[in-house]
Amino acid sequence: MATTEEKTELVETIKGPRFYRVQLNGYGGEAAYMSVSKEAHDFWKSVCEDHGDYDLSAYMTSDDDDEEADYENIENVPDEAQFLHDKDEDNYKRPWYESHTEFEHSYGVEWGSAYIVVEEVDSMEYMSNTVADVIEGENLQELLNTVEEESGWELELTSMGCSDEVPEGTEFIAQMYSSEKGQFFDGVIETIGEFDIKKLKVYTTEYLNGEDTVSNIEYDGINIENDGGDTNGKGYSAAIWKN
Repeated sequence: MATTEEKTELVETIKGPRFYRVQLNGYGGEAAYMSVSKEAHDFWKSVCEDHGDYDLSAYMTSDDDDEEADYENIENVPDEAQFLHDKDEDNYKRPWYESHTEFEHSYGVEWGSAYIVVEEVDSMEYMSNTVADVIEGENLQELLNTVEEESGWELELTSMGCSDEVPEGTEFIAQMYSSEKGQFFDGVIETIGEFDIKKLKVYTTEYLNGEDTVSNIEYDGINIENDGGDTNGKGYSAAIWKN
């Protein structure tokens, strides 16, 4: 029979504090949305309609002047179509993810493809050691839907929103999307007691491309800080359109 001291120690161990690492894996990516001129739109729209988005992607991903890009269907880009070149900065060509005309930026795992992993760890430190596996890679959407259904829909574990409206006066838009696969979220929480999936809440944002991206996660009403992920690029896609 356990002594009073042993029982007390057991209760304190169960009670906490305890630490859990929450990770999200799957498909997703990084996207940038920027305003462009009519001249830029007209040039690139024609190229994309005739040949697809390869040359537009090449322009947006090349680090140097457009003559350095590996184009397939055009020789060069006319000045009026060089929307990444910042005329206020000696015509410096900005990276697509730091465009001077950007009005929206997104990064994260796509809601429908997200898989969640939860591990109990021994501290809040980034390199903390795993104590036990709690959730070993379950589809996040299906898991939360099941918990909500079992509660008789009294629990609301997801909040789905939309990105801000396009700024007034924006007539033409270019988008660059870097498709990625891997781990998009990695954060550690401190709790009293065991991890409870019912205390998790996931926020998503629908962006202009129609993709619902996980934007942040809360546990017991407190935002979980994302310590970063580890993804591999799967390719680029670009688009341009009239608003």
